[in-house]
Amino acid sequence: MGTKTVDEAGTDTGATSDEKTVDVTKKDVTEADGSVTDEATPTGAGTDGSAEADDTTGDDTAGDDAPGDGEGSTGVGQGAAAVVSAGLGVVSLTGSWVATVAAARETLVGQLQTSSSASVAKQVKEVYGDAWAATALVGGLFALAALIVGVVVLARPAFGAPGRPQAAWIKSVAWAGVSLGVIGLVLAVAKYSDILLGLPSTG
Repeated sequence: MGTKTVDEAGTDTGATSDEKTVDVTKKDVTEADGSVTDEATPTGAGTDGSAEADDTTGDDTAGDDAPGDGEGSTGVGQGAAAVVSAGLGVVSLTGSWVATVAAARETLVGQLQTSSSASVAKQVKEVYGDAWAATALVGGLFALAALIVGVVVLARPAFGAPGRPQAAWIKSVAWAGVSLGVIGLVLAVAKYSDILLGLPSTG
């Protein structure tokens, strides 16, 4: 059983030594808990710091994605141009509706401008020769377009970002377009100048 505490004047304080000891112990424990909590949680830490870290991570991720999008769009454009080049080369060799219409128009013009009393050589040239020349001219234009587009695709990496290689399939298709363009251009020039498949002799 605790003893009562008497102050210096001899007045009974009404509290025993055990109760005073308990109060002091509780106070020490409370102060100790408060100091531990303050030390464990530094100023400025918490949810705000986590949010800033998340924001920083998100910015880095967005920055990494940006170059990839540009590279993908560039590759798609070069691939499409390479396919167009090859397609134009095929058209220059096989013909197109533009060449057909041009040949038919030249045939009609030749029939209208050539009288029935004209020589056979003149009638053949006006009706058939000019039509064939028009077909060769249109084919040559398609071949030239295929050649130009293919060369531009092959030369594009030299003017782009350094160290970014061009896909192998793009190079292959572009080279195919250039090759078909050269062949079509040579054949068109040979036909237009009557070196290849010239007009038949009427003598």
